[in-house]
Amino acid sequence: MTYMDKYNQWLSIPGLDHNLKEELEMIKGEVREIEARFYKELEFGTGGLRGILGAGSNRLNIYTVRKTTQGLANYLKQKGGEKELSVAIGYDSRRMSKEFATEAGLVLAQNGVKAYVFSEIAATPILSFAVRELKASGGIVITASHNPPEYNGYKVYGECGGQVTDEAANNIIDEISKVDNELEIAAMELDEAVKAGLFQYIGDEILTKYNRKLKNLSLNPHIVTEYSDGFRVVYTPLHGTGGKPVVRILKDMGFSHVYLVPEQSEGNGEFPTVKYPNPEEQDAFELAIKLGKDVDADILMATDPDADRLGVAVKDKDGEYFFVTGNQLGALMLDYILSQKKEHGTLPEQGMVIKTVVTSEIGRDIAKYYGLEAIDTLTGFKYICEKIKEFYEQGGKKFLFGYEESYGYLIGDFVRDKDAIQACQIAAEMTLFYKTQGLTLSEKLEDIFKRLGYYKEDLTSFVLEGKEGQEQIKRILDTFRSEGLKEVNGKKIDLAIDYLKQEEISLREDTVTSTNLPAANVLKYILEDDSWFCIRPSGTEPKIKIYFGVREKSEDSATKKLAELKGSFIKMLESN
Repeated sequence: MTYMDKYNQWLSIPGLDHNLKEELEMIKGEVREIEARFYKELEFGTGGLRGILGAGSNRLNIYTVRKTTQGLANYLKQKGGEKELSVAIGYDSRRMSKEFATEAGLVLAQNGVKAYVFSEIAATPILSFAVRELKASGGIVITASHNPPEYNGYKVYGECGGQVTDEAANNIIDEISKVDNELEIAAMELDEAVKAGLFQYIGDEILTKYNRKLKNLSLNPHIVTEYSDGFRVVYTPLHGTGGKPVVRILKDMGFSHVYLVPEQSEGNGEFPTVKYPNPEEQDAFELAIKLGKDVDADILMATDPDADRLGVAVKDKDGEYFFVTGNQLGALMLDYILSQKKEHGTLPEQGMVIKTVVTSEIGRDIAKYYGLEAIDTLTGFKYICEKIKEFYEQGGKKFLFGYEESYGYLIGDFVRDKDAIQACQIAAEMTLFYKTQGLTLSEKLEDIFKRLGYYKEDLTSFVLEGKEGQEQIKRILDTFRSEGLKEVNGKKIDLAIDYLKQEEISLREDTVTSTNLPAANVLKYILEDDSWFCIRPSGTEPKIKIYFGVREKSEDSATKKLAELKGSFIKMLESN
């Protein structure tokens, strides 16, 4: 069936959603727009769906949500055998999130799978917790994280509370591909589903249980009790789901001066006060900075719409707000957690730190400083949580901290995804702890650099949209893979890691070893001076991403080396 045939099929279906039909009528004759909407199915990747809202098989709408859910239901029934099946469903504040969550629940109910659906917007980490707490067969989160308002998404979780990893995702994809027509999938009526016990709303009880677990993460609760009166926190959920749970845990811990940015405190899928609801972007802190200056805040914190990412700004020694990168905040929290556990005599001998292959190497050196091991996973927090599950099942090794450079952190493994609520709690406590020692976080970071070396990292992304863009991304990676780089910026490459081939190729020793990681279309190169760079396609956006990292004895030399490495590689990339 051609894209035009598919377009006409959608237009001719009786009872098509009124708004979607209007949308299709408006693009009659616009061939390129019709092609963009119908040239393929919206793809379920290794973590789920993410796409532009609207009419079409390559857009996110109630019909593509129903198709995905039908495939998921078929997968669960095959996997689950005769046992009773259930799925917990959460959603954020985006356009259509509640509607998609309801549609997913009603398709599951139609298939005899019980749906536990949050009665109000819920943070992604709380959904992860709910899957485990309810002993559900899986989970769904309707969110597009920090994407612009025109996007939404659909993430799938396994019974362990973590996002499904490759084998399960591929099996779900197979089942989705067997669903012939997204326009003809049955969904049970809501009243009927509730009456049959196949659709149940989740209330505040899950948040209360989650909050109890959070309190156990505190490393120095007495510090908050004794010194919080002179400490001020400004927090913004950026119109998302974090407001209620973050403010609750901070106040429960004893922080007496917590200020919520009023213009951004309520859920709003239009995100009217920011260009992007992304705590990685300093622009998203504009209102938080204004409020922070008004109340003389010690720390500013912002979470993305589904509250799994945290961005932080803290006062420097001159009283100005210093933005902490994802790598830096991870390093600070890791050092704080390990140092305090060591101080309290609770640091386990087999404690493990987990980071991704594109995260700064400083995490490995911090772990080593405390006599512990840090291991790498592929990019994506689901791989970190897969390792946690492995530790739990095999015994012995004890998870202590997991993080990625893109502002995702996990401290307590009662959640199996990155958790910005946990991170807010520890970041606030850590900042207060160091304040009692006369240190700002920027000064503490400087202490860590003096101890271990000055680490600098950067990320460059190229947006390559549409079918042509996807082909170009594939061509770039294929070219580097086939040509085999030997040198960049005048430095020889020591180690070339091809995660698709699952090979680590030592150019110095002429050996090949296994990565011992799942296959992924990612290339990483480590140079003779321990600088590195990594190339990968984004899993959620039409981008190719290049990560860079260096370490030097001084900040100036690290900054210079990073700029030279980045410039040299980008010039090489643009010439191909």
